[in-house]
Parts: sequence; C-alpha cells; structure tokens
Amino acid sequence: MSWDWSVVDAFMPRFWDGVGVTLRALLFGSLIAFALGLVWAMAQRSGHRWVRWPVNAVTEFIRDTPLLVQLFFLYYVLPEWGPSMSALTTGIVGLGLHYSTYTAEVYRAGIGGVPVGQWEAATALSLPRSRTWIAVILPQAIRRVVPALGNYVISMLKDSPMIAVIGALDMFGQAEGYSNETFTAEAYTVVGIAFLVISYPASLLIRLLERRLALTR
Repeated sequence: MSWDWSVVDAFMPRFWDGVGVTLRALLFGSLIAFALGLVWAMAQRSGHRWVRWPVNAVTEFIRDTPLLVQLFFLYYVLPEWGPSMSALTTGIVGLGLHYSTYTAEVYRAGIGGVPVGQWEAATALSLPRSRTWIAVILPQAIRRVVPALGNYVISMLKDSPMIAVIGALDMFGQAEGYSNETFTAEAYTVVGIAFLVISYPASLLIRLLERRLALTR
C-alpha cells in the first residue's frame, strides 16, 4: 500500500477537531485527578476510621478496575439512576476519577516525606490544623511530587483514546471513523505521530523539571 498525501490532506480538518477534544479531555481530566487525588490523600490520613476506611475502599476499587469498564459504566449505566452526561464530559470525568486514585498515592508519598519536625513546629506555634496543611505541609509535599504528577498526565494522554468507545471523537476516534469510511490507514499514522509529538517533549520537560527541583532541594 502506497502513502497517499491527498488522504492525509482530507483527514486534517477532522484531525484538528480530534486534537481539540483530546486536549480538553487531558486538561480537565488532569485538573479533576489532581484536585480529587489530594482530597483522597488527605482523607486517607484522617484520624477517623469512618472517613479513612470508605475512602480506601473506593480508591482501591477504582484503581483495580479497568478504565474502559468505568467509562462504559458512567456513560451507559449511571444515567439509569441519575442525570446523563455528554460523551466528552463522561470521558473527562472517567479519566479524572480513574487517575485521581493514582495521584492520591503520589500525594500521600509526598506528604509522608515531609519531615516530622515540620508537624511538630506547627503544633508548637499553635497553628490550626487547616493552616498547618495549607501553609506548611502541602507546599512542601506538592513540590516533591510535581514530576510524578506530570508522568501521570502523560499516561492519561496515552489512555485518552479510550474515550472514543463512548463516542467522544478524540484524535483516535476521528482516525478510526475516517479510516472506516475510506478504507485507508494514513489517518492512524498521523494520529500516532501526533501522540509522539505531544508526549515526547512533555516527558523531556518533566525530566528537566525533576532535575531542577532536585537541585533546589
């Protein structure tokens, strides 16, 4: 099979539509994963068992079930019990929820890495617990885990094609639809190169950030 540039040219408008969907899913999914992961991590350190145990059970369940199954559940099953969401919104929520359980472990490691003396100093200064978290613990913990969080963003990018199965036409979804219509393979190649172009520079940036943070520490 020979390469046909006219096929690529015809696919490009749909490709750029897919890029927009992919980047929106990645951006908002990452925000959900970062915010919810921090909530999970702090809840897991609660002194109350009735908070800690349910959170541990929920995060473990989400982490141990496939993302694809979770997307199908959110899109096809959940609307039977409550409000439905668009395919893209479901994809964003699914990605964010799934990866929040992994970022929770990253946050927990970062919080655990804060020296005990920092907690003791905050207690000696009679800082409220909320102030201790916001002003003392979290700034140090998050600084430690930024590179790891960045790695999960790249992982989320590579998992984003799964949202195509529920109808959110990201780059892969657009390529699949176009290839099925035209019986060509160029669109898949374009999308594969696009993922590489996005993820490889991002991985280099994360490595650079990791080295700089290590030097400043």
